[in-house]
Amino acid sequence: MSAAAGATAPVWGRAEQQDFRSRVRGCLLGGAIGDTLGAGVAGLALTEIRERHGMDALGDLVPAYGRPGAVSAATQLTLFTVDGLIRAQVRRDTGAWHPPTDVHRAHLRWAATQRDWGPDERREDNGWLAREEWLYARREPAKACLVGLGDDVMGTLEQPKNPGADDPAALTRSAPFGLLVGWEPQLVLQLAVECAAQTHGDPAAYLSAGALAVVVHGLARGESMDGAVQRALAQLAVRPGHQPVTEALKHALGAVRQGMPSPNLVATLGTGHTAPEALAIGVYCALVGEDIRHGLLLAVNHDGPSDATGTVCGSLLGAMHGETALPPAWLAQLEGRSTLLELADDFAMEMTQGPALHGPAVNTATWLLRYPRG
Repeated sequence: MSAAAGATAPVWGRAEQQDFRSRVRGCLLGGAIGDTLGAGVAGLALTEIRERHGMDALGDLVPAYGRPGAVSAATQLTLFTVDGLIRAQVRRDTGAWHPPTDVHRAHLRWAATQRDWGPDERREDNGWLAREEWLYARREPAKACLVGLGDDVMGTLEQPKNPGADDPAALTRSAPFGLLVGWEPQLVLQLAVECAAQTHGDPAAYLSAGALAVVVHGLARGESMDGAVQRALAQLAVRPGHQPVTEALKHALGAVRQGMPSPNLVATLGTGHTAPEALAIGVYCALVGEDIRHGLLLAVNHDGPSDATGTVCGSLLGAMHGETALPPAWLAQLEGRSTLLELADDFAMEMTQGPALHGPAVNTATWLLRYPRG
């Protein structure tokens, strides 16, 4: 079934809306915190991290890109994923319902931030997010993202962009697909993999992105972490090329039973340089973390791309526990926090109260300026 197919919406009471908004905020803010926490030590071996920060390794935010709290391209792209999902929903009542196209257009707007000096005020169809000047910083974007989004052509699962790319850069932008809680899990997976294949054509990469989306989807609907991972494994089983992702997730589940959480156990899951390894590390640390702080520190203190594994772990823990469980001292330093919150709240409002904002009988002009249908 296509990811553009329709989906039934849940019934939203006030308590359900508040819970959902907290999980959306938690997912986006948690991923960004994990990103900046890991960015300060990304690429360092654990021995180097300990040389710099002591035998207990990293225990707090340290400068990344010139200041504590700065985020990488992973968070930038995640924001544009959310923007694309809102735009898809806003366009739905025009009959032009194809979410992969809307997310692709949003990712192209991110690609423009990596080329341009700043916002282009002449582009009325850009909406508000692409006018946020702080997003025009270049924060080590993956080559596959720049190449895959270097033209307007959309890839397909039959002919994906960058078929050899298996790094975690598509994975780390894919948690928001799981926040489509009114969708069936197989549609969430399908949309995530179609969008990941625009930059990362290796099945290990795009199926890792889909698996993360399904796990977040379960958590956002109140499932346990273990239950959400089992659901992802069931969805993966029918997908060609799923074996590396399935094996990585099963390895993560098995590591939980291997004893006290430790960097040595994290190391048995790999370095995180491939998408399945980064997914496994993020899932394992979310499963065993005593709280969000403990889980995130475990996720970033290892050899490899700590920003990627921190992003995955933070997205999962935030979706599971909601925004109020996030460490306040880290939140206070987070770059772009107001933008992240604004976008999270817009997403939650669109998903729960969209018909009150736009439709056959009502069109809120300010909303359509923020999320143009063009």
